[in-house]
Amino acid sequence: MNASRSGIRFSRRQFLAASALLAACGAARATGGWPGGKTIDWVVPYPPGGSTDVLGRAIAQQLDALLKTTVIVDNRPGATGTIGAARVARSAPDGLTLLGTSIGPQAIAPHIMGKLPYDPIEDFAPVITVGTIPHILVVGAKQPYRSVQALIEAARAQPDSIAYASGGTGTVLHMQGALLQLTTGARFIHVPYKGDTPALQDTLGEQVQFMFAPAAASLPHIRNGSLRALAVTSAQRLPALPDVPTMAEAGFDNFVVEQWQAVFAPAGTPPAVIQQLNAAIGKALETPALKTLSDKLGITLVGGSPQQLDEMRRADFAKWGKVIRDAQIKA
Repeated sequence: MNASRSGIRFSRRQFLAASALLAACGAARATGGWPGGKTIDWVVPYPPGGSTDVLGRAIAQQLDALLKTTVIVDNRPGATGTIGAARVARSAPDGLTLLGTSIGPQAIAPHIMGKLPYDPIEDFAPVITVGTIPHILVVGAKQPYRSVQALIEAARAQPDSIAYASGGTGTVLHMQGALLQLTTGARFIHVPYKGDTPALQDTLGEQVQFMFAPAAASLPHIRNGSLRALAVTSAQRLPALPDVPTMAEAGFDNFVVEQWQAVFAPAGTPPAVIQQLNAAIGKALETPALKTLSDKLGITLVGGSPQQLDEMRRADFAKWGKVIRDAQIKA
């Protein structure tokens, strides 16, 4: 039936989605591979070398064989990850452009940076959760604090006298410090750095009193005694630190924070394409290469369905939006 004669009108996104679905199904039947053997552009919204980039490259290598195509990692850093996210949001919903990202551009930055060139919920189709990164509340070895409660009591006794480091305003490390203030009433000084590494170095050097640090980066320093771990932000204790309590066990309920890594496609990508991507990336996460890498990076591989990722991103979007509003955090 001719669309104009029937009175049916399609948006450009709907037309592209329908075309992509037909192409994907036809190519899959013909070759068993990805649509037409075309290259997949895996956009990483951060510079090379970080966890998101390293993970993306490892998954891309696995997908080359699983999807019988070529996956190219495309680093588009800037504006706390929002430049790369915008690039994907504007792309055709055909399964050939993916966003391998972390929690920041999808659940935190939209509340801090004002109007963005994309909607973090409506402009992206969830594909799969790659993994989660637990954090550890650490203090320098010379600090007197032996528990989270002792740290809080000291901050309450002398407001704005204890400083915490983060990798920058609006990062998930910053958000955890803000959440700790809101939930306890304690007042700290936030010291933002240009990245997690210099923040950790100044925590080691006692220039600041504490920080919420990624597990992989802080574990070596905890083991050699140059940092003291007070609590972990995950729901369960870390196998690498069986004697360190969770924040809940330390007396602070509703303080579970895990920095997730995930994959998104442009909104309107056909469900059949999303499911094929989900299955392929899920298989990649089960390979020995990815498991070895995740152990090295301190990442717990997750996988799961697009629906599970959708629920998690919506919950974190609402959670961090409230924290940012209540703490009056601005870029």
